[in-house]
Amino acid sequence: MEKHALITGGGTGVGAEIARHLAGAGINVTIAGRRREPLDLVASANSRISAVTADITGEVSVGQMFEKAAEASGPVNIVIANAGAAESASFGKIEREDFQRMLDINLTGTFLTFQKGLECLKGQEYGRLIAIASTAGLRGYSYVSHYAAAKHGVIGMVRSLALELASKPFTVNAVCPGFTETPMLQRSIENIMQKTGMNEEQARAALYKDNPQQRFIQPDEVATTVAWLIGDGARSVTGQAISVSGGETQ
Repeated sequence: MEKHALITGGGTGVGAEIARHLAGAGINVTIAGRRREPLDLVASANSRISAVTADITGEVSVGQMFEKAAEASGPVNIVIANAGAAESASFGKIEREDFQRMLDINLTGTFLTFQKGLECLKGQEYGRLIAIASTAGLRGYSYVSHYAAAKHGVIGMVRSLALELASKPFTVNAVCPGFTETPMLQRSIENIMQKTGMNEEQARAALYKDNPQQRFIQPDEVATTVAWLIGDGARSVTGQAISVSGGETQ
């Protein structure tokens, strides 16, 4: 059976690393995102990777994303909902549109990706649905109430869907990294520096202080966790929120 993984948010950071890792293992990969240039850059590194542009907050766009992926590399049987965004503000300063935006991108985007992905799995004898969530879905953090709410929602959805699909040859899981060394993290560091006057070293330390290993998670650690979940050895692992966080959450 040939495996074909579709990865949203595949142009940068964790999504790009997962794409490179899976393609290197001989799996066909389609990466999706809003900006074509970073997608093409990742795809150019391996002939097994193809790219499509998509907006995961739009139902029509998500449907077209799966259609284009199937046309390029055959039926999709691994769906990795990685696309996301984070913003920070004190609770009283979060506007209604800010809250909705975090839900649209992080929760509704995952819902639409999984729903269309599940349609693609019908009739197949193997399937994996994986959400890249966050430790923010397992605990709270100051100044990201809207982001944490969305990620908690993702984990609740994963657990519920896993029960619905338990009698089928499909698994549904979430991978929950702590603060991970990505361009999104760098933007958070710069935001802290701007708002607090900290230097970069101080801002980085402020973010990884809750990690018992006192470091940031690396994208390859998330990618290898995903690779394990899609293997046959993880066929009984479903409905889980797997923390990749240096022991920050249990």
